[in-house]
Amino acid sequence: MLITEEIQKLKKEKNAVILAHYYVKPEIQKIADYIGDSFYLSKKAVELKEQTIVFCGVSFMGESAKLLNPEKRVLMPDSDADCPMAHMVAEETIEKMRNQYEDLAVVCYINSTAKLKACSDVCVTSANAVKIVKELPNKNIFFIPDRNLAHFVAEQVPEKNFIFNEGYCPVHEQMKIEEVRTLKVRYPKAKVAAHPECPSSLIALADYVGSTTGIIQYVKNMDEDECIVCTENGVLYELQKENPKKRFYFTKTEPVCADMKLITLEKILHVLKTGENEVTVSEDLSVRAKKPLEQMLKLAK
Repeated sequence: MLITEEIQKLKKEKNAVILAHYYVKPEIQKIADYIGDSFYLSKKAVELKEQTIVFCGVSFMGESAKLLNPEKRVLMPDSDADCPMAHMVAEETIEKMRNQYEDLAVVCYINSTAKLKACSDVCVTSANAVKIVKELPNKNIFFIPDRNLAHFVAEQVPEKNFIFNEGYCPVHEQMKIEEVRTLKVRYPKAKVAAHPECPSSLIALADYVGSTTGIIQYVKNMDEDECIVCTENGVLYELQKENPKKRFYFTKTEPVCADMKLITLEKILHVLKTGENEVTVSEDLSVRAKKPLEQMLKLAK
């Protein structure tokens, strides 16, 4: 029996569902029940009837799924798959900002640990951050942990006063602007689509800036046949599937999230068989961290 057939068989036996982020390997996306970005997967997790969720992503995603579904089992194929940015702000810093600024909302990018979510007022994703920040009554916004997304949102919501943290996504931060310029010269008819986790200097070159799902939709609707894609290379699978006649270019230093690529078919099969790598969150932390996630889902409707 092929490993994919084993996975499908066990999935039915265990009443399990497989969620996958766009950044995992193509063979993982191919067997997933649902594929999406952080916002889509966080919403989908709440709707699922299956009692076991196998989350093909990094640790904060599994935590978020568990927070929103405390009665379900959430299994991570690789417990070492983590997001460096998810840890890039200290709880003490958040408390300091609360003491320093009146009328402050702590806005937490979903790419963060449950502990950081618990210190926040509302969570956001790259897809809904602008909408949610506009909805908030607060004048002052401490946006954690990603500075690049924060600057992008601040430009869209100039009526708010932003306090910036110094976190960043290593994959997007290290994209080389000169390599993007080289691609623009080589493919002058190509559009440039970038994720807002990219530095502002790169975003300035883009024709479109948005979430992973937003980029996919933009490419699908654009008239041009070529696109320079400034985000993690795992999105190529969905782009090619949806647009077989279009061509896509990544920078020479290709953006790869090593943590996302840790997930394999063998590891998915293993956790389905054994129930290992189950996500656990203490009851106290769960209650506190769930509130900003629920607030996000409410404001993003």
